[in-house]
Amino acid sequence: MNTLSISAIALAFILGGTLLGAAIRSRLSERQLGVDAKDVIKLAAAFVATLSALVLGLLIATAKSSFDTKIAQVKLLAADVILLDELLAQYGPETVNARQIGRHNFELMIDRIWHEHEAGSPKPFEMNREAQAFLQAVYSLAPQNDLQRSLKTRIVETLKDLAQARLALFVQSGSTISTPFLMILTFWLTILFAIFGLLTRINVLVGVTLLICALSVSTSIFLILDFDRAFEGVIKIPSAPLRNALPPLAP
Repeated sequence: MNTLSISAIALAFILGGTLLGAAIRSRLSERQLGVDAKDVIKLAAAFVATLSALVLGLLIATAKSSFDTKIAQVKLLAADVILLDELLAQYGPETVNARQIGRHNFELMIDRIWHEHEAGSPKPFEMNREAQAFLQAVYSLAPQNDLQRSLKTRIVETLKDLAQARLALFVQSGSTISTPFLMILTFWLTILFAIFGLLTRINVLVGVTLLICALSVSTSIFLILDFDRAFEGVIKIPSAPLRNALPPLAP
């Protein structure tokens, strides 16, 4: 289910809570909603509101931190790709084949990274044939002088860094937001808006105000989910940094 649908469901529950509170109010007498009862209900509402605000802030911060981490990893991956190609070019013309294989492999790697983070069951990581062929082409290089030996050492180190950045993105392909946690938060918000409907007679002004507040809360849930799905959401990480690193790979 996409982030927009989940946010719409949360909005429906929150507005449903408001209507439920208004319906309960219409069945209660003024004596039952006395001053003491309203004071207790307001204290309960303040407690739930504070708790919900803290959780919302925590979830937004967590999702944004995860989003920023993934952006940094993508940039690091792009930098390693460019550096690796430069080192291979400096090694000599015998790396032309390795660079061509690497160019094709990097295209496949980009597609796979964005595909791994799509909704669905996670799959175990597997090295494809193109990656194996690229590694074989690099490790089969036979240095003829000190410069080439030094460059090959740097190339192998860069390959290790590239592999680590690639695997770091793979292990973060799952969601960092707990679904039960999100359901509990939605329940708290529904209770809070039910209290609003219970304490206030709904008119046009109050109804519009509560609707705007409900929309604001549901958009914050949308923001949390969209940051968490960094490779497929509306606010997603573009593949341009990696794709723009590929043209210089041509020999």
